[in-house]
Amino acid sequence: MNSAPSRVYVARLVGLPIFDPQGDQVGKVRDLVVAMRSESAPPRVLGLVGEMPGRRRIFVPMTRVTNMDRGQVYTTGLLNMRRFEQRSTETLVIGEMLDRQVKIPVKSGSGTPSMVSGTVYDVAMEQGRTRDWVLSRVAVQEPAKALRRRGQTHIAEWRDVQGLTQADSDSQGATHLLHALNEMRPADAATMLHDLPLARRTAVVAALHDERLAEVLEEMPEEDQVDILEHLDSERAADVLEEMSADDAADLIRDLPPETAEILLDLMEPEEAQDVRRLMSYVEDTAGAMMTPSPVILGTDATVADALAHVRNPDLTTSLAALVYVCRSPLETPTGRLIGFAHIQRLLREPPSSLVAGVLDESLESLRPEATITEVALHLATYNLVAAPVVDENGHLLGAVTVDDLLDHMLPAGWRDRALTEGGRRG
Repeated sequence: MNSAPSRVYVARLVGLPIFDPQGDQVGKVRDLVVAMRSESAPPRVLGLVGEMPGRRRIFVPMTRVTNMDRGQVYTTGLLNMRRFEQRSTETLVIGEMLDRQVKIPVKSGSGTPSMVSGTVYDVAMEQGRTRDWVLSRVAVQEPAKALRRRGQTHIAEWRDVQGLTQADSDSQGATHLLHALNEMRPADAATMLHDLPLARRTAVVAALHDERLAEVLEEMPEEDQVDILEHLDSERAADVLEEMSADDAADLIRDLPPETAEILLDLMEPEEAQDVRRLMSYVEDTAGAMMTPSPVILGTDATVADALAHVRNPDLTTSLAALVYVCRSPLETPTGRLIGFAHIQRLLREPPSSLVAGVLDESLESLRPEATITEVALHLATYNLVAAPVVDENGHLLGAVTVDDLLDHMLPAGWRDRALTEGGRRG
């Protein structure tokens, strides 16, 4: 390995870009694969888990890594693109070592070492004389004591750490992995959660905030969504569903047993449950079933400045923020009569004090809730739209269909699962 540092801390590698010899980024680091030997013998590092475009995870042997310095990882470029599958003899450092409870010797004031318990928050690897990389040191944090917010930290030699070679993960928490997951995009976090061992995934799900878990669930395959939700207690499952977008929550609830679905809907806040029930009342794969019931809705007296303030909401997707809808009151769906909608691009060219109602596009017909996927796709494509209003027979706005809603329903069933699992075993 050329110009490589002699010691690398693994948690700092996660998310770093992987480059080929020409300097083109080919992926990101997601984990480190090691072969465990014994409690005293340091594990040998086999390679990295790299995430390529399309969320494909591949194995990058350490023999293909030429540099891991200055926040970048360089490879020879000769990578096997078959999907990574963990073997029974392998351990993932981020997925299976971080947050494990261990014991290490620490010298007391008298100089006599005593064993203290702590949590693993990082692991260092070093390159030996044989050019092989091994795990050499473990960073451990003691529990917080008295008024300290954080416990004391220690760096211990691998051979002095007790508890890292246990086969079970009962002593493994989720604090430091949670930090890594919270730094990722929801789709990337969903991939990592999908790949965790069951016990580890259960611990992480239990520790995630409801809002973050909802974001991640929306990016997971249907089977994973149902499995995770069914392992939560009913109260928390209902809270997580409330944090999901209503159309995603409706799709997930449809996959649950009817009696479970009804229990969760009854536990949800009435307004949130009402939106979900309304979406579930429409035939699957229609505009009504796939629409979002909470687009940006403005009254007839709203100004351009008002509209711009609404679309700055960071919780809005790009497609939802592309259009604003002007309606008669009430301004909650189903609204009063839809007057028209305005493109955010058009609003950016208008004085902030102008009324949005003065620059509406009133020429396009709206979609009806019974419109099929094909009809929705033709409508968006014909008029170059990323979103479109859905109205009832009286012209009341029911919601908006976005291009990402459409793609979710147009792709083959189980496409998220296929994206995570397709491909063979690495060579």
